[in-house]
Amino acid sequence: MTGALIVLQPGHSVVTDLGRTKGPAFGLPVNGALDQFSAKAANILAGNGDNDPLLELTALDFRMRATTDLLIAVTGAPLDLSVGGRDCPQWEPVSVRAGETVTVRGIRTGLRAYIAVRGSFTVPTLLGSCAPDTVVGFGLKLVEGTRLATQKTTAPITQPHFGLPLFRLGLAKPEFTTHPVIDVTDGPDAAEFGDTADLLFTTQYTVSPRSNHIGLRLGGALPERQLTSEVLSRGVPVGAIEVPSRDELLVLHRGRGVTAGYPVLGVVTSRSLDVLAQSRPGHAVTFRKTTVAEATAMHRTACLELDRLRNTVNTVFGLLGVGAGQRWHELSPASGA
Repeated sequence: MTGALIVLQPGHSVVTDLGRTKGPAFGLPVNGALDQFSAKAANILAGNGDNDPLLELTALDFRMRATTDLLIAVTGAPLDLSVGGRDCPQWEPVSVRAGETVTVRGIRTGLRAYIAVRGSFTVPTLLGSCAPDTVVGFGLKLVEGTRLATQKTTAPITQPHFGLPLFRLGLAKPEFTTHPVIDVTDGPDAAEFGDTADLLFTTQYTVSPRSNHIGLRLGGALPERQLTSEVLSRGVPVGAIEVPSRDELLVLHRGRGVTAGYPVLGVVTSRSLDVLAQSRPGHAVTFRKTTVAEATAMHRTACLELDRLRNTVNTVFGLLGVGAGQRWHELSPASGA
């Protein structure tokens, strides 16, 4: 342990990772970061492993103070980030000096942001994951005064001579919008809805305030199951689109139970689940039909983009001596400059 982060304004924040992959075998939801792409990118930008613990912020402002020099990265929805009173960019590594306060304000367009710290934190785990689980009451919800033990000190990386951007890592940041288009593959029960199944793709749905990490509730014209036979309880995937009543459509997210007894009309693709994670109450959602092959190709493209980012970050950090006690700002100007 080299130091700590002290939470000054928790907002609505938790410590999480990519989820409890061993959970479903024991009847527990997978949980974890709802926007997986942004969470992975934050950890990569901080020089961490993809699944290292990080902070997930939802909607509200957040502040914390570092007791040691750190390197952080903030991704997710657009927001205002400052460190020690200095405006700083998202989707890039950012140095924090001992004693400085990190402030996140004005999360907008999207709903969630992620803060990764190089070296990550020391936190409790359950079945190999620190992801909160509201069903069993596990997880670290942050409150004012919470101290998160940090595992590495990283000397500040600065570029003091020209005022130019420190990093140009080539990452194509996701687009955030109040009218997301969500890709969907056919569900196992699509045929049971007959001609009304097409309503899913011709209706604009509105995100309900009752949405949470278990599932998004959407208001709009609903397809109707044409059969009257009972649907037996069975395993359901993350992303399943259910029609539990005549009031709302339900899209199960990472906090969903592992079994359910409602008809599954479609399944949201993994990449579009990240988009849904950023949807606020009142946002208008449109569904678009896709195939499993197209969804797989999109997922592979996202994985390749993150792999390229990881290689770039590793190269840049190696050249800057990150973790080796070197500092860019210690380089002497050229003779005669």
